[in-house]
Amino acid sequence: MTIDGDAIILRDLGFYGYHGVLEEEARLGQRFFIDIECGLNLAKAGRSDQVEDTVSYAEMYDVIKAAFEGKRFKLLEALGQRIVDSLFEEFPLITCIEITIRKPEAPIAMVRGDAQVRLLRSREG
Repeated sequence: MTIDGDAIILRDLGFYGYHGVLEEEARLGQRFFIDIECGLNLAKAGRSDQVEDTVSYAEMYDVIKAAFEGKRFKLLEALGQRIVDSLFEEFPLITCIEITIRKPEAPIAMVRGDAQVRLLRSREG
């Protein structure tokens, strides 16, 4: 699944957190970067020019931040799922989500690059 219609996109959101399997990650923390694309129909908002007819990207950010900071996760997969579930719960207009979480200081022997997890989810039901 890739989102091929209307979408609200937030890229390169930076957070500092304590997610990871290793004890050092829980104690020291590290940087994380999130890209997220939320599919929804933006036709009504495009015609009305009213924020009530769309999803506020500022409010989306607040939900993402709260989900990121609300609980420590060992796996990026679980962190991503929590963010997705929170967005679906808060914003009924969102029909599908693609999220990528990047971890540039992953505890692996690499000179450059990052570890990433991408989730693609559609609203159930």
